[in-house]
Order: sequence, then C-alpha cells, then structure tokens
Amino acid sequence: MSDILIVDDERDIRELIGDILEDEGYTTRLAGNSNDAMAEINAEPPALLILDIWLKDSKMDGIDILKTVKRDNPDVPVVIISGHGNIEIAVAAIKQGAYDFIEKPFNIDQLLVVIRRAMETSRLRRENHKLKRGEVKAAEMIGESAAFRALVSQLDKVTKSNGRVMLAGPAGSGKEVAARYIHARSNRAGGPFVTVNCAGVEPDMMEAMLFGRESAKRGVEPGLLEQAHGGVIYFDEVADMPLGTQSKILRVLVDQSFTRVGGSDKVRVDLRVISSTNRDLKAEIAGGRFREELFHRLNVVPIGVPSLAERREDIPVLADHFIGECNQSQGLPLRKISGDAVALMQTMTWPGNVRQLKNLIERVLILGDGSDPIEARELPQESAAPEEGEGRVVLSGTLATLPLREAREAFEREYLLTQINRFGGNISRTANFVGMERSALHRKLKSLGVVTSQKSGGRIARVEEDEVENAS
Repeated sequence: MSDILIVDDERDIRELIGDILEDEGYTTRLAGNSNDAMAEINAEPPALLILDIWLKDSKMDGIDILKTVKRDNPDVPVVIISGHGNIEIAVAAIKQGAYDFIEKPFNIDQLLVVIRRAMETSRLRRENHKLKRGEVKAAEMIGESAAFRALVSQLDKVTKSNGRVMLAGPAGSGKEVAARYIHARSNRAGGPFVTVNCAGVEPDMMEAMLFGRESAKRGVEPGLLEQAHGGVIYFDEVADMPLGTQSKILRVLVDQSFTRVGGSDKVRVDLRVISSTNRDLKAEIAGGRFREELFHRLNVVPIGVPSLAERREDIPVLADHFIGECNQSQGLPLRKISGDAVALMQTMTWPGNVRQLKNLIERVLILGDGSDPIEARELPQESAAPEEGEGRVVLSGTLATLPLREAREAFEREYLLTQINRFGGNISRTANFVGMERSALHRKLKSLGVVTSQKSGGRIARVEEDEVENAS
C-alpha cells in the first residue's frame, strides 16, 4: 500500500512533491483545500498524508484536518509541512498525532526518509495490533469425510468474493474455524479478523462495544467495527444480538458507516461480514426476536456446517489432530488411539460436537497414565455397566418389555444404524466390520426398514417412516 495524499494550497509545491514521489514508485493524490482533502480521505483513506498547516480559502486548517484523520483513521501517518514553522506549531502537531513536522523549504531527501520511516512504523504498528488481538490464529480445517469435503468445497467458492456468509450449524461444530478459513484465503487475509460474541455481551454494553464511544473525559474509544476495518467482522451466534442493535447493524450494512456512542461524526468502515447461528432464524423472525431484513442482508450465501454425528468418519483424524495440539501447547503425551477406542468414539453421542471431542481428548491425556495407545476403557461410558457378570450387555428398559423377536429386530436395527453412520454410509466397510456378505447386509437392512440417504454431502442411515409406524 503506497497511496499518498498531498494537501497544500500552493499548486506548484503539491505537484512538485507528487512528481518526485511518483518517480520513487508511490501513487499520489492531490488536494488544494480542506474540502477536497476530506473528500479524498472519506473516499479512501491514504497510506500516508502530507499536510500543509496553513490552507487558504479553506474551512479547516491543517491541525483541524489532522485531528479528524487521527480520530477516524488512526493508522494513517501524517507528515506536517509548513512555511511558517515554529516550535509551538511543531509541538501542537506532534501532540495531535502527527508523525513528524518538516519546515519549508524542505530537503527532498529528508522528506523521502521521513515518508519511508512513517510508512514502516505504521505497518509495524498494524502488525503488532493484530498480534495482540490474536488475529493470526490458524484456520485449519481437519477431515476426510464426504460431508467435510462438501463443506470445504462450499467455503472455497466464497473466499474470493465480498459476499456475506451465514454459517448454520449446532454449537461446537466449528463455525468459527470455517469463518477463519474463509478470511485466511480471501483478499482480506492481510486485514483483521474480529469476533463479536453476541451471546457473551450484556445487551446494554453491545452498542458501545461495536460502535465505540466518545467522551470529553476518555476521548475516542474505537469499537470492534473500527478494529475490523479492511478485514472481516464475524458475528458469532447472531440470533443473540439485541433487537435494538440489530436495526443499527442493518444501517451499517447499508451505509458502511456509523456514529460512535456519544459522538456526532460519521465513521466510515470497509468490512466483510460473516455470521453464524445454531438456531432456526426463520423461527426467530416469526417469534419477533430477529429482524427479517437483517436476516436477508446477512444470509446472502448460506452454508451449513455439519454436526460431528454427520461426519463420524472424521473422528479418528480429528482426535489425532487434537492430541498433537495438546502436545505442542501443553506438553501432554503424544499418544496413539487403539482401534477399540476409535470404534467406541465413532458410536458415542456428541451433543457438543467437535468442541466436545477436543475436550474429551484433553481430559484423557491429562488423566491418563501416559501408556500408549489410548484404550476404550479410558473413555467415558454412556451407560452404566452391570454390577456383576463381566462381559454382559446392559439391557435397556424398552428392550426388556418386548418379546424376543421384536427385541432382536430393535437391537439389530439400532446396531446397524450405528455402524453404517460410523462408516459414513459406506455399506462395504460396514459389511466387512460386522462380518456379513454385502448382499446379505442389504437384505437385512431392507427387512429392518433401514435406508441410506444423502445429507450434508455424505450418506447417513435412517429408518423408513413406514417401518416405524408398523413397528409401533
């Protein structure tokens, strides 16, 4: 970024500076008065501003423009030039945020050195600010299943556009990772990624957090929208955003500008918006809890993020990934996972999805004895084991009330449903595991009313409704 705006009421000087800077490879814009200068800044903030203190026939002098620029675009470095320089003016300019003060007539080599240093300082400040906010967090997508591949295919299609994306999926399924994946592969990858936790902020604090605030005592406090300028703002669980804030965010999406709490000036922002939800937003709209117009503004490209139950094939590779993460970040043992443990994890219920799996792996590594590999006995058991008789299977209350033939059919149905879903709808792998010929398994599934269908890019097993009605 090398766009420099030169503001000076003397045409010869601004054109001379412009010609010299263009010879050095910079792009320049010129303005002879405060109105033209502010119009250029509002159209697109420059990488650096060279600003004369005294501007004839202008509503604002250089100090006034400096104050406005440092308030609305604090990352833009400003170099002040003046033919009437004195210590008081230089001190006033530096106090208001100018990078440096150069007196006319100036040495061109000196001006070029100051410009290079100012732009490098600004670049380093932006990078440091991003590091402090943790915006460099990796966006690694892990998986191999058909449902996972379908998700990544959809994400790849939206990376290069500025279209607004709505990620819908259950809590813990990895919606923020998907949002960061889009950002990391987009044209805004060098800009910030700012998360707004809509469910974790008190409603009366939401607007100050988003829009920032101005007060005589504390000055200007930029909000998250300003911090996301040039990058992506991610509304996590947008259904939890207060109704009053929803209408104001809608205005921001339309105008790409807003007013800080307690302020009066418009702040312009360049943002890409990605949102997520684990709720049915159409039901929220019907209940009067979400604005329909905002939904249509945010839901330009809807993408479903599958639950862990819809991508059980990915559990082994996800578990291995989390083991590696825990080893690097906490020094926990780098353990393998036994086949029995993998089979058990693939048949468990995961209401907390990928987040729950990550927590389970961390807990096993912390509490385990460090032996390799992780065994099934180290994993939580979803049903209580019988007090006596090792190797016995716990009989549910429902099965205990059925005649033997019906109980056997119910067990076989649930067992095969679990195994097919464990293998992502792959009948060949299921048949191999359960020890049946593929044709025999097909006949058994037909007799039990079990069918497979497409969902979230993969196949899942389910019971035909007619079969359920007949069984009941």
